[in-house]
Amino acid sequence: MELSGKTKIDDLLGRYPFLMDFFISRSAKFKMLQSTVMRKTVAKVATLSHVAHIGGIDLDIFLSEIAAEIKAKTGKELTVSAETTESVPIQDAGMRQEILKDIIRDLHKGVDMKVLKQRFYELIKDIDATEIAKMEQKLIEEGMPETEIKRLCDVHVEVFKEALGEQEVPSPPPGHPLHTFMKENRVAEDLAKHIKDVLEKLCDTPDKEIFRKHKKDLLALIDRLSTINLHYLRKENQLFPVLERHGISGPSEVMWAIHDDIRQTMKYAGTQVAELQVPLVYGTINYLLQSIFDMIYKEEHILFPMAMELLTDADWVRVRTGEEEMGYAWVEPEKGWTPKWEARPPEEVRGAEKLALSTGHLTPEQINLLLTHLPLDLSFVNEDDEVAYYSQTKERIFPRSPGVIGRRVQKCHPPKSLHIVQRIIDEFRAGKRDVAGFWIQMKGRFIHIRYFAVRDSHGRFKGTLEVAQDVSEIRKLEGEQRILDWD
Repeated sequence: MELSGKTKIDDLLGRYPFLMDFFISRSAKFKMLQSTVMRKTVAKVATLSHVAHIGGIDLDIFLSEIAAEIKAKTGKELTVSAETTESVPIQDAGMRQEILKDIIRDLHKGVDMKVLKQRFYELIKDIDATEIAKMEQKLIEEGMPETEIKRLCDVHVEVFKEALGEQEVPSPPPGHPLHTFMKENRVAEDLAKHIKDVLEKLCDTPDKEIFRKHKKDLLALIDRLSTINLHYLRKENQLFPVLERHGISGPSEVMWAIHDDIRQTMKYAGTQVAELQVPLVYGTINYLLQSIFDMIYKEEHILFPMAMELLTDADWVRVRTGEEEMGYAWVEPEKGWTPKWEARPPEEVRGAEKLALSTGHLTPEQINLLLTHLPLDLSFVNEDDEVAYYSQTKERIFPRSPGVIGRRVQKCHPPKSLHIVQRIIDEFRAGKRDVAGFWIQMKGRFIHIRYFAVRDSHGRFKGTLEVAQDVSEIRKLEGEQRILDWD
């Protein structure tokens, strides 16, 4: 047998099983070869050239060491080919995923980005958006915290940027949900550039009086830019739920967390401009703008291409249905997109058959009218943690759309508040608690939010009811009012 960069790992280990211990002693990265699955997949296509790159070992040295190990254990002297073999990018899907995960793990450990870029280029070279999404999903499933992936998300993109840049950005037809998202991105970029122009005029001056002259323009631009929240809300409530049905949730969780960072930074920027907090405000605004530019890149080079590849016309109709309830940022959908799959509207309740309730009888129409006329936002999560219902009142406090129905409630909240939601449900299910209450101030309104454990007559847990109410006017009441004040 001749050893060369083209020698397959599976062939080599089949003849010399003891080399497994030798490989692991050379690099902990080779422990993956101990897995039965990896031996049946990766090892069958990986060459010594590939393995040397993964372990960061010079190929010539690696071949000589393997030959020496075989001679020491068996007495056989193998010929080492002097042929220099260029590493051919790996095409096996399983091995590509393992290599990608390994690159990201090393990145999080602090390995130099240049080294990792070189490893990526030599072993994979090309990559598509779906591979990145699956990699992030797998890392989260294997225990890497979503917060850690989010923390270095920009660096991940930097490693793969060259390969991603070679791919075409999606070109959906006018009216398609992605077309609308991308139109919004162009407006966001334009607004961000206008803000940058104002900052360049200021040249980071610490002089409050000079800054004051541009304060009004900056506040107006930041306020207009804050409309991007509608763009993010549609992603979170319309696009992400459909991707989750295809098993893709990791990237959505990471993006949602970044959305929340952008929202918070937007608030800081507005406050700092209003209060003339110079020079602090320059860093805040620059960070905000860069975060938005980076998110646009991730959307158009990773999220949107992946979605175009995975989702069917039926899926896109689901994304499109309910978008108006979330709202659009600066633009409206154009006309032109005609899906091959026609959406069927929810079946209307037929007839006026009354339902027997614990006290009285109501038709389905009456129940719906009653719930939508209450001065409250209601949401019901069933015993399987799935959103089963929300009341579509005229002015909802918190946005909801049809895309949330059937979605696990854990996916309907920002990652930073997920632990609170989970604790409430766990305590309700265990019978330890029945009510949880919160109150917040939002846009000048005082909002009271309560969660109630829903149990049947036998005390069995059947779900969770969320009730949100604007109590601003109620808090102002004093004394009594016993007569009608319509006059």
